[in-house]
Amino acid sequence: MNTADVDQNHPDDRSGKMAESAGSLELILTSVHLLFANGQTTRVIVAVVQKLGAKLGLRASVFPRWGELTVRIEDAVGSRYETVAVKPSGVDMKKVVATMDVIDQVYDKRMDATGARSALEAISRFPPVSLARFAVLAGAGAAALGVIFGARHFHSLVLIAFSAGFGACLRRWLSAKSSNLFVQPFCAALLAGIVGAIAVRLQLSSVLRLVAVCPCMVLVPGPHLLNGALDLARARIGLGIARITYASLVILKICAGLVLGLALGGVSLPASAPSHTVPIWYDVPAAGVAVAAYGTFFNMSWRMLPIPILVGMLAHACRWTVMSRAGASAEAGALIACFVAGTITTPLANRLRLPFAGVAFASVVSLLPGVFLFRMAAGVVDMVMLDQPASRDLFMQVTGDGMTALLIVLAMAFGLILPKMCIDYFTDIFFARD
Repeated sequence: MNTADVDQNHPDDRSGKMAESAGSLELILTSVHLLFANGQTTRVIVAVVQKLGAKLGLRASVFPRWGELTVRIEDAVGSRYETVAVKPSGVDMKKVVATMDVIDQVYDKRMDATGARSALEAISRFPPVSLARFAVLAGAGAAALGVIFGARHFHSLVLIAFSAGFGACLRRWLSAKSSNLFVQPFCAALLAGIVGAIAVRLQLSSVLRLVAVCPCMVLVPGPHLLNGALDLARARIGLGIARITYASLVILKICAGLVLGLALGGVSLPASAPSHTVPIWYDVPAAGVAVAAYGTFFNMSWRMLPIPILVGMLAHACRWTVMSRAGASAEAGALIACFVAGTITTPLANRLRLPFAGVAFASVVSLLPGVFLFRMAAGVVDMVMLDQPASRDLFMQVTGDGMTALLIVLAMAFGLILPKMCIDYFTDIFFARD
């Protein structure tokens, strides 16, 4: 959709100015389209539009909503705006970094608008991470989560890695067959449930059914939850609710696929189960492997992976210390770990022009309460399927798992968002004074 309100005072120059205005609008729109679709935070997108517009000699503003993006420019000719359809459902750090680099080159006058449009078009065609890396790191990340959550047997870790790696191949194949956003996580979780059921039947899995649960944990759309929470914190209510709703629906599909896969094998997750304490020399390196896996999912280059890996290992070490030495709860441990990660990640993400949600979530992915979420879902199904009213113990166990998961998620969001907003606030004041 295009509209224009054109100044009629200079008819001789109008055509040239309109063409220049249209080119500027296309450049800005292409830039923010790439950023919005690939996980950049809304705050950065708004700042980029204003900065790029000012460099091109016009006033520019952006109005992002789920499913569409509107850019408006105002200059001496008049005002123009354009709306395009785009869903902020992806996270691709390679595209975000490359787009931010092109914007910086335009701003520094090292690239003209024509060259920038060509470069952005090339960025839009960047391929995803290779299938081999995607599958191997998915398996390694899921196995690492198995270590963190107490898997004690090598063959269980092998099954976890196989299930997650095969699920990654299935997701990549489905991405070429269907554009539905929920098909991939549902089918991968269904596969994980089936493999988990087989493992239980053969008595190969742990008491927590980690063979089924861990491959599903790598499917959780954490960056969308985090971006949604950031939007809500900055009073972008509509977009924030949309992001969190999308992430919640993905989690619901994961739960449905997992429970269905287990049910096909005649197995269900226990509504509650004991956890196992993992030594720190297992826990911290495993957290680093999990971070590397999520960095791969987000198409982070190899040279940038050490940054979130080190942050994630440090955050997990803090969590392990406060829980094992100080006797803190899982919620308190997640809050402290995420506060540490958020404090370190915010300036790094700003400096390296990386999407904060992707880097921050990759750093703390091992803190996700996936076990509690999936046990709660299985417990709800058990209560619905009972021929008689659910027992008090079952109800309390399901409620306890749900509340624990909710509190950990809230603690993670608060721990990551609070330092980011504080650092961004003081950074804005500092540069405004300069």
